[in-house]
Amino acid sequence: MAKSSGQKLKLIYLKDYLLRSSDAEHPVSINDMIAHLAARGISAERKSLYDDISELQLYGLDIERTKGKTTGYYVASREFQMPELKLLVDAVQSSRFITQKKTMALIKKIENLASVHEGRFLQRQVVVQNRVKSMNESVYYNVDILSEAIERRVMTTFKYFEYGPDKRRKFRHNDMLYQVSPQFLVWDDENYYLVALTDEGETRHYRVDKMSDIRPTGVPAEHGDIDPALYTNSLFGMYSGERCSVRLLFRNDMAGVAIDRFGKDVIFARYDDDHFTVNVDVTVSPQFFGWLFGLNGGAVILAPEDVRQQMKDYLEKTLQEY
Repeated sequence: MAKSSGQKLKLIYLKDYLLRSSDAEHPVSINDMIAHLAARGISAERKSLYDDISELQLYGLDIERTKGKTTGYYVASREFQMPELKLLVDAVQSSRFITQKKTMALIKKIENLASVHEGRFLQRQVVVQNRVKSMNESVYYNVDILSEAIERRVMTTFKYFEYGPDKRRKFRHNDMLYQVSPQFLVWDDENYYLVALTDEGETRHYRVDKMSDIRPTGVPAEHGDIDPALYTNSLFGMYSGERCSVRLLFRNDMAGVAIDRFGKDVIFARYDDDHFTVNVDVTVSPQFFGWLFGLNGGAVILAPEDVRQQMKDYLEKTLQEY
């Protein structure tokens, strides 16, 4: 490598080396830096490296020097701290829609945001073998195509499938080509969903990993006034149903459950010494009834009466199965 070319790259190599090889527990010495640069055909003197470190500090790299018998240098803070990287790793490995192969590739990229030593620690935390993971690698490309269609505000066509007992795809409605106006993508219940308007003006959502042959048409899409937060908060398990305002009675010890489900802004009204009520908009579905049943009597429907009756019908039908 020509000397002039090598000197131009010296700061970049030094920056990368400090970011990847140093941390508070693993400082590197000036001799380490000289050896690293020499391996790349770049000669460096101690004095020039002191100047380079100062330049990198002026650039914004948080380089600290150790004090003691030996002097070492390390990057004290990075764009992402270890607790933040651990959160990212946990999110990726717990995500059902990301395949195991893609999970390991993404975690490897996250590790590269830390030093090699911290990266090894992150790798030791990874356990994905026994987790249920998606079988559909194309979901990442689907998200990309749909994001572009939403940005361009164009209608989109696709096929929609489900899995049969033979674990093979079965396209709905005899390979029917769906055509919708995509509105936004949401992450809920460990899956990505496209929320869209149909040609009839109805709001529907579709699991992105069950969409195939996605094609933006170029035809201008309809725009609906849909609040993403309100839409997803009213659904249980992203299952469709009739949207309805219901009054629920909770035991006082279920306050945390109510907040987790409906948010901290939901209004609690005292009912008696042991109970409170909330009025919320929900999508009435078997998943909603199943959620209530799972609270083991901690919450019941007070109104409206037709939803109470639907809950009774749901319980009676379930009991008949046993």
